[in-house]
Amino acid sequence: MLLHMHIKNIALIDDIQIDFYDGLNILTGETGAGKSIIIGSLAIGLGDKFNKDLLRDVSKDGIVELLFSIDDNTADKLSKLDIDTPDGELLITRQLGAAGRCITKINDNTVTTAKLKEVAGVIIDLHAQHEQQSLKHASKHLEILDGFGAENISIIKEQLQKIYYQYKEQKDILEKEKIDDVEKNKKLDFLNFQIDEIEKATLKPDEEQILEAQFNKMNNAKEITAIASEVYEITGYNSEKSAGEGIGHALVQLKRAYELDPDLSSNYDLLCDIDGMLNDFNRELSCYMEEMEFDRESFDATEKRLDLIRGLEAKYGNTIEDVLNTLQECKEQRDKLADYDVYIENLEKTVKDLEKQVIELSDKLTKVRKKYAKELCDVIIAALKELNFLDVKFDMEFNKLDNYTSNGNDEAHFMISTNVGERMKPLYEVASGGELSRVMLAIKACLANKDDTPTLIFDEIDVGISGITAQRVGEKMSIIAGNHQVICITHLPQIAALADSHFVIEKVVHNGKTNTVIRKLSETDSVNELARLIGGASITDATLASANEMREMAQKIKSK
Repeated sequence: MLLHMHIKNIALIDDIQIDFYDGLNILTGETGAGKSIIIGSLAIGLGDKFNKDLLRDVSKDGIVELLFSIDDNTADKLSKLDIDTPDGELLITRQLGAAGRCITKINDNTVTTAKLKEVAGVIIDLHAQHEQQSLKHASKHLEILDGFGAENISIIKEQLQKIYYQYKEQKDILEKEKIDDVEKNKKLDFLNFQIDEIEKATLKPDEEQILEAQFNKMNNAKEITAIASEVYEITGYNSEKSAGEGIGHALVQLKRAYELDPDLSSNYDLLCDIDGMLNDFNRELSCYMEEMEFDRESFDATEKRLDLIRGLEAKYGNTIEDVLNTLQECKEQRDKLADYDVYIENLEKTVKDLEKQVIELSDKLTKVRKKYAKELCDVIIAALKELNFLDVKFDMEFNKLDNYTSNGNDEAHFMISTNVGERMKPLYEVASGGELSRVMLAIKACLANKDDTPTLIFDEIDVGISGITAQRVGEKMSIIAGNHQVICITHLPQIAALADSHFVIEKVVHNGKTNTVIRKLSETDSVNELARLIGGASITDATLASANEMREMAQKIKSK
């Protein structure tokens, strides 16, 4: 459940912190006090867009923090999203900088907004203002049904989606591959040309690197030979100035000295080694220069081979490996076209088999949906009667689409009748705003019990209702709050009286600035707030008495 919310530098909010509790948390306040800012900030914390325009002070960061306690069941669901809650808590932080960049974190780990929305869908259900209007769209009805029966419906939908996308893929391939004989022969001729061109080259995987090294060596042979010859002259024995000749003369002289003084033996031996190494060096350099002698024909052949390889790479890939892969692909396409009729026949059979599976799974999905639709409508009827729909009838009508989709071929919508003798009509045609609010509340209650959503938030779901109906809506919320945390913004005293925790949202002026603040009410303050909701600006002894009576009655209802 939601334990704590911190909002900073957003709209009229400077910096507020709110602790929420188990059961029914009620938020009330004057029109314009900032109730929508609170719920809007909560929505931002759950993944709604965080605009720079929302910043109270554009030179400072805006922050929304939400701290949740996580039970074992919810922790298991979150773990499937790679979100760990080792301490049984989850912290969501969204920070919008003055530059307009929003940073989203879960437990101090930066995540995408898409990931945040996935997580939010597990831990909380936010019913924003006018969300009940979504019931005017028939597509929403099927979505509600699938959510209600998700335990079994989702399994079939996953199977159907997998097969459907295979079917679409194979069908697209079939449509693409279907060609007439003229086109087929053109393709075969071109494939044979490509295969012949590549095969004639007899490419080897590593030959390009070897040829490039040879070509570079040949291309630079004149310069290399000139340098090597110069080095050979310097280090050889062809002139008195050569290093080899100089070391030879030095050896003769050092030997005479060594014969006169044996202590020079190590120096003599070292110079002998140098003379030997220089001899080896000059011999190897001489051999290298001999090997550098090659004919123009070898150079031309190497250059021509490289040109051939690079030409093939320009047409069929960036490397020899790519060209050889293209060769294999061309052969496979040629084999396919050579046996084209059998290939198309097999492809048509695959498409037909997959289409059959799509139809079977769609029919199975319809059957399961209709089973859950009856169950859903029964529990919604029961919930609606608790919400003062005394003679309500509620059902779901199914129709078939002309085509199959990854979601089957069902088109379904809710049907309702709220008066005796009145025929049932589509919900999206007949329901008023107040009726839609109650229907949505009934649906939310049914879905919450199905998917164990820990926290439900209702933003003015009481729009368009009053009197005993408002009392029934409050009682229904109180019942839901027995198994879930409920946070509700309301303007009706009948609902507010049932609060387990009551908060008031107010606007105050401090240091010449208007601020939205929120505070938890004591029992006495709660009664005074109920009196304000009942009587408006003028609170009399009579309205206080009514508020006390309403609160006492609410406590009796809650204790049943």
